[in-house]
Amino acid sequence: MAAGGSSTDHRRGKSGLFLVACGGAGLAPHWLPEPLRLIPALILAVVLGGYSLRTLLLQAFRPYTPPPASALPPASLPAPLPAVDVVVAARDEQAVIGRLVERIAQLSYPQGQLRLWVIDDASRDRTPQLLAELQQRYPFLQVLRREADAGGGKSGALNLVLQQLQGRWMFVLDADADLQSDTLERLIPFAETGGWSAVQLRKAEVNSSVNWLTRAQAMEMALDAVIQQGRLAAGGIVELRGNGQLLRRDALLRSGGFNEATVTDDLDLSFRLLLEGEPIGLLWDPPVQEEAVLGLAALWRQRQRWAEGGLQRFFDYLPGLLSERLSGVQKLDLVCFFLLQYGLPLVAIADLFGAAITRTPPTLWPLSFVAFGLSGGAIMAGCNRPREGPALPAMNPWNLALGIAYMGHWFVVIPWTSLRMALRPKTLVWAKTMHLGEEEEPALEDPAAA
Repeated sequence: MAAGGSSTDHRRGKSGLFLVACGGAGLAPHWLPEPLRLIPALILAVVLGGYSLRTLLLQAFRPYTPPPASALPPASLPAPLPAVDVVVAARDEQAVIGRLVERIAQLSYPQGQLRLWVIDDASRDRTPQLLAELQQRYPFLQVLRREADAGGGKSGALNLVLQQLQGRWMFVLDADADLQSDTLERLIPFAETGGWSAVQLRKAEVNSSVNWLTRAQAMEMALDAVIQQGRLAAGGIVELRGNGQLLRRDALLRSGGFNEATVTDDLDLSFRLLLEGEPIGLLWDPPVQEEAVLGLAALWRQRQRWAEGGLQRFFDYLPGLLSERLSGVQKLDLVCFFLLQYGLPLVAIADLFGAAITRTPPTLWPLSFVAFGLSGGAIMAGCNRPREGPALPAMNPWNLALGIAYMGHWFVVIPWTSLRMALRPKTLVWAKTMHLGEEEEPALEDPAAA
């Protein structure tokens, strides 16, 4: 499934401009007089580091009290609980689709108020046969079928079912998702009483003990949730993460549904909800459980897609992000996030090239030191915080060093993806992650075990 057309050159031009700007920012300090070379990096380190410490880590290290068994006292629960449509877009998910349907059947939610929709998106394995068998056992299961040439990727599949939903809330899951039985009983009241248009559950990796790579991903998900909570507490932005996202249907429709010209429907929708003034919240517990990828090849494919979708939304919605529709605090939050997540890796690579060309020391190390220090602090905060769901790695020196070093993979992914976006036409494919029980990649040797 491809999406190109008139937007391709537009995207390539913006990507090229982004590359040139970051490359110039990394190279320029090497031609400054020696006493001034570190000044730009020091200024950015103070500004970005100070803002991040104030908004993220200070919030993250505040005392945290785990929620009770019910998120709200019974008297404050909305009665009756509103109808919820659980939606799963599935392609070749024979290994996990049965487990997911059975898990949804075990959710403690009022009978008749919950329906499960599975969009079989041209599966070539036994997923269609399994879904047909499951429909005989579970009346709440609705199955839609898309052909291989339907177009739109995962967003197209979600838009197909969106036309048929009638519940107040749409709960989007991946096929490998697992939930606690009381998840919806706690999530829906949190969303209703908080006035949220969307809520993202914290993501937790169920297979963090398989190898060092899955352990690092578990720490990364904890870091992400801590950072998102800190951004929200400081008046900034929370982003959806695809799996475990609760969407109020009327807010979703006002925002135009799912964008079928993006590779990351969740990140794109986050910005469209933001520009429509629809608030997004985050719930630490209960988490949505999922599988971390097992090998470096799968991680590389997944992170390229995340990086491309993340950059694309900034290119697409930049005029709105700079408009009066966002507050000054939200704009500051987005600028700091963009510079740290997307700008810093490119500038760092250019800085290394500049150092090699001019035979001068790198100039960006103060900002890189701040970025990796913030990553380590957020990992510690997330892994030490009380939580439900799968265990997180213990915060010993080895795991902390592993988590910080692992975050350096973005310094490769972002530059490569930016270069590819600037040189190659845009393609839209269903880039699914293979789940447990399918043809797995070899497990990576764990250096700690060795």
